[in-house]
Formats: sequence, C-alpha cells, structure tokens
Amino acid sequence: MALRTRVETPEDAPATRRVHMAAFPGPDEADLVDALRRDPAWLPGLSVVAVTGAGLVVGHALLTRLRIGDGQGLALAPVAVAPEWQRKGVGELVVRAALSAAEEAGERLVVVLGDPDYYGRFGFEPAAEHEVTGPFEVPAAYFQTLALPGYAGAPRGHCRYPAPFDGL
Repeated sequence: MALRTRVETPEDAPATRRVHMAAFPGPDEADLVDALRRDPAWLPGLSVVAVTGAGLVVGHALLTRLRIGDGQGLALAPVAVAPEWQRKGVGELVVRAALSAAEEAGERLVVVLGDPDYYGRFGFEPAAEHEVTGPFEVPAAYFQTLALPGYAGAPRGHCRYPAPFDGL
C-alpha cells in the first residue's frame, strides 16, 4: 500500500468531501467538515489526508478546537476512509498523523466520541479519567480523552464543541 499522509490543502476540499460522502450513509459528516472550515475552531495544520502515489485522497482525520472548562483542547471528528480503502490501516494512518501533528503543535488534550476498542489503540481512555465531561448522553466508555505529552492535569471540565457540531 503506497500511501502517505499530509496536511490537507484547500485544493483537497472536494476530494475530502467525496471521501466523507462515500464513507457515511448521508451528508452530515461531509457538511460538518465544510462548516468547520468556516469556523474559528478550524486549525488548518490539523486536518490530515491520506493520499495514494497518484495523489488520490482516500482518508481524512480532522482535529478542531473545542472548549474544555476554562481551557481548550481538540476534538477528533470526523474520521473517514473511502470504502474501497477501509480495513487496510488507512484510518489508523490518518489518526496517528493528526495526533502527531497535534503533539508537535504543543496541544495537550484530545477528545473523541467513538468505539473504545478502536480508539483505545491510540491511547484514548474514558474522559472521566481526566475529569472531562461531554454534551452527549452516551455510555461513559465512548466519550474518551487522550492526554498528549504536554498535558499536566488541565484542562478539565465540561466540553463545548464548536457550533457546527450542533447540527448533528
């Protein structure tokens, strides 16, 4: 598999949208990414794509700013892989690249709502372990945090996602 990851460029937006449209049953995730691009929560260096040797975008992972208590962290969402590339490690590749970029940027804490078996491989654990709560009524194991090396016990508190998430 000849794939590489890189930061998404503005020219990648249509291809990234196609990946999200193919990976999910409706347009919600693709619309969310488009809305986040226009929101102050957008951090261009933390939108990562996986591309083939021919330059085809086949995966995407996005980290955006969110409030945690009186501080800030990152939300990992959404993550998408083109169906023909699923179950080949592409999702893991883009998530690891995005988390690495966040670490290099000096970020401290990432939250994700998702399968604990999947996200646990990256080091995510229940958000309650870091005294972080979310706006979603889900089993505690599904709302998770990942403390990056710069994390020193803060931020803590209730998460407030950027406005584009309100439509989900």
